[in-house]
Amino acid sequence: MIVPLEHVIALSLALFSIGVLGVLFRRNAITIFMSIELMLNAVNLSLVGFSRYYDSVDGQVFVFLVMTLAAA
Repeated sequence: MIVPLEHVIALSLALFSIGVLGVLFRRNAITIFMSIELMLNAVNLSLVGFSRYYDSVDGQVFVFLVMTLAAA
């Protein structure tokens, strides 16, 4: 069973929106960093979704770059 691209993008949009709201409305530094991490994970989810949709590995390779950036 394959998840449709629209559902992946909708989930990614919801996660990214929650992350943006966390960055805008929170003042604690740890919470802001967690919100930025949530936004990066939302972008990773959309990259993997588009990568699967177009049968390409480029998006999945770029996810590793983003994960490395987030870990640093």
